[in-house]
Amino acid sequence: MTGLLGGTFNPPHNGHLALARGARDHFYLDDLVVLVAERPGHKRAGLDADTRLKLARAAFPDYRVEPDPYERTVDMLRARHWREPLFLLGADQFADFLTWKDPEAVLALARIAVATRPGFPLERLDPVLQQLSRPDRVELFEIEPVSISSREIRNRVGRGESIDGLVPPVVADLIESLGLYQDG
Repeated sequence: MTGLLGGTFNPPHNGHLALARGARDHFYLDDLVVLVAERPGHKRAGLDADTRLKLARAAFPDYRVEPDPYERTVDMLRARHWREPLFLLGADQFADFLTWKDPEAVLALARIAVATRPGFPLERLDPVLQQLSRPDRVELFEIEPVSISSREIRNRVGRGESIDGLVPPVVADLIESLGLYQDG
């Protein structure tokens, strides 16, 4: 089984790592691939894809890290052929799953693993699961909570605040050496 963790990773943080570790351990993944969206269709990336790829490779040294040239997950899954793909999502992302391009096709092409955390209101996910034709292709698993977002990290760097403990040290070093997020 191949775990697929996609995102903009602007920047990658300890929450992303907790999701990857939790999925690897829970699902006994043979492989985990981190897919850095070159041109995400759902939001502005901010940094160029090469810089975000460099940050992700630093954050995930134990996994394959590849660029994802597709704007939408379903297009990537149709174009690539993974062995038993398991697409990894946080619960917040899954709550918006029905707004994705062709969520039913995503579900047909890959199983979905949804990382929840203690205290997350699981009833937020019920309406999504109830509208899917194959809710059996979705599995919830719990991870340790890491309360941080990439936006908060960018804001902290812009304000000159520490990001120690929020990102891997090598990512913090890269952010500083490249002068990223200094404009707030």
